[in-house]
This record gives sequence, structure tokens and C-alpha cells, in this order.
Amino acid sequence: MTGGEIAGLIAASAFAVLVVFIALVLWKISKTVDQVTKTVDKANKTISVVTNDVDILTKQVEGLLVKSNDLLNDVNQKVATIDPLFHAVADLSDSVSELNHSSKNLVSKIGSAGKATSKAGVVGKVGGAAFRAMRSKNK
Repeated sequence: MTGGEIAGLIAASAFAVLVVFIALVLWKISKTVDQVTKTVDKANKTISVVTNDVDILTKQVEGLLVKSNDLLNDVNQKVATIDPLFHAVADLSDSVSELNHSSKNLVSKIGSAGKATSKAGVVGKVGGAAFRAMRSKNK
């Protein structure tokens, strides 16, 4: 074998190794592409399911908001209806408080008058006793 033949053989071997290496790389790339394709398909299906679920949830939330607004309007109307009752109760509470204050003032005035009356009664009894004692001495 000549030098050129050996060089050709080495070049052919290197080319064969290169072709095998490229074939292996392409085979691995095709497997990876298949896996990526499957993953993308699953992701698309998941996105489709999630989109449908979100649409359903959105409709349900809208219905719930409409019912909540109706309920809130009903509560507001009922509160407006009983608002005068709360004002009347507040006015009644003020009146009862004023009556209580007036009653306390009356009781304190009666108590003061009672003390004055009892003092006058004591003075009257002492005076009556003194008058009787003076009368009996003058007889």
C-alpha cells in the first residue's frame, strides 16, 4: 500500500466515523423533536381545557356578582326602611334619659325639702315643749 492509499483509507475512515456521528446526532435530535412535539401537544390540550374552564368560571362569577348586587340592593332598601325606627329609638332614648335626669332632680329636691321639713318639725316640737314648759311655770 502506498502512502496515498493509506491517506485515502484514513480519510474514508474519518468520513465514515463523521457520517456515523452525524447520523447519531440526527437520530437524537429527531427523538428530542418528537418529545418536544408531544409536550407541545399536551400543553396545547391543557391550555384548551384551562381556557374552557376559565370561560365557565367567568360565567359563574358574573352570575354570582349579579346575585350579590341584587342582594345588596335588597339589604340597602330594607335598611332604608328601618332607618326611621333607629332614629325613633334614639329619640326615645334621649327622652328617657331626660326623664331620668328630671326624676333625679325631683328626688333630690324632695329630699332637701324633707330634710328642711324634718328640721322644722324638730324645731316645732322643741318650741312646743318650750312653750308648754313656759305655760306651766306661769300658772
